[in-house]
Amino acid sequence: MTTKITEKNISSLANAGVNWQSVITADGSTGTTGVAGRGYFINTTSAAHTFTLPATATFADTILIKDYAGTFGTNALTIARNGHNIQGAANNSEIGTNRASVTLVYVDVTRGWEFVTESNVADLQAASFITATGGTVLTDGDFKTHVFTGDGSFVVSSVGNPVGSTSVEYLVVAGGGGGGMSNGGGGGGGAGGYRQNFPSPTIAGLPVTAQSYPITVGGGGPGGAGSPSCSPSNIGTNGAPSVFSTITSTGGGAGGGANQAPTNAGLSGGSGGGNGRGGSGAGGTGNTPPVSPSQGNPGGAGIPDASNTGGGGGGAGAAGTAAGPGNGGGPGGIGSPIATTFFGPTAPSYGTPGPAPGRYFAGGGGGNEEVGPNPSGAGGAGGGGSGGGFPSFGAQSNGNPATINTGGGGGGGDAIAPIGGGTGGSGIVVIRYKFQ
Repeated sequence: MTTKITEKNISSLANAGVNWQSVITADGSTGTTGVAGRGYFINTTSAAHTFTLPATATFADTILIKDYAGTFGTNALTIARNGHNIQGAANNSEIGTNRASVTLVYVDVTRGWEFVTESNVADLQAASFITATGGTVLTDGDFKTHVFTGDGSFVVSSVGNPVGSTSVEYLVVAGGGGGGMSNGGGGGGGAGGYRQNFPSPTIAGLPVTAQSYPITVGGGGPGGAGSPSCSPSNIGTNGAPSVFSTITSTGGGAGGGANQAPTNAGLSGGSGGGNGRGGSGAGGTGNTPPVSPSQGNPGGAGIPDASNTGGGGGGAGAAGTAAGPGNGGGPGGIGSPIATTFFGPTAPSYGTPGPAPGRYFAGGGGGNEEVGPNPSGAGGAGGGGSGGGFPSFGAQSNGNPATINTGGGGGGGDAIAPIGGGTGGSGIVVIRYKFQ
């Protein structure tokens, strides 16, 4: 591929000592091989043309080129490097603006041919782009997207240049935390850490080099296990981190268990887990360790008086909600959306629906509610599992698992084996770049 040149007036071309040749009329099939010390008028009225630089060159060899009819903007001229660099890069050049004129001088092996005079042209370096393999590859227009739903490698075989592409956009979501189990009131699991740079005016693309990048996709944390009796309660397990290059998203914090400290406290993580039954303070801390922009939010509190209700886990877009005073379980915090254009037309295959725009990831798990008629907490958009509960006393239920590959937190569960908290959702790593 080559890049078109926009107009940039610098100076008019004049060199009285040049041996100017007869006008070359491009026919679209034959090219011209240049000779040092000559100037070439090239007429591309009827077709594009390729001008090939000499196969051998020595210091100060000079060639001049002029758009004869002012038609390079319609039918471009390609300058083929013929084994030499052009302005230090192993790329051909394309001139695509009318009335363009250039003077090329050979310098050395490193720089090759330099444009020392340019009229009505801009960047003469042809574009080159990232080439890579790994994961499930989606193509949408000029962009490729590599989706990793499990561990793998993003293998960059070649890197482009600033005219083409040298950096990537990413979405890195960690595994969500498991929901807590309690004799009424398990806290919802916190969502896995959510980090992305698409599109962002404040976060630059991530530069890549030609190498293999290991990809780690974090698993969701198991929920707190049920027990043969109402005691002990079991806190869930944190989710595992997801990693791409220098970007690490932290696993979601586990949801808390019963009202006896410290098992009632939700744990810290990408987003924090919700407190279990009787947990009076704030839930687990989000964005731990801290990054900017934040990768998550805190979990919700339980009810101080040991009512059988748990708080919701934090989500990437909002904190988990505290347990309600009427024994309603706290809803999980909403996740964060990424625009559907990040994936292209296959976007509905990834993430979950939510408020427009985009697909949602990293929603918090809902808190458990033991005694009706108040509902258990709903999971946050972005795959969070809803909390379990007692629709009527004696009808125990598990916390609901989060959706896989969303990083959602698991829902809080109730006691008595095998009842327990819901499992957190596994994470996902997605990499996008311009390839042509």
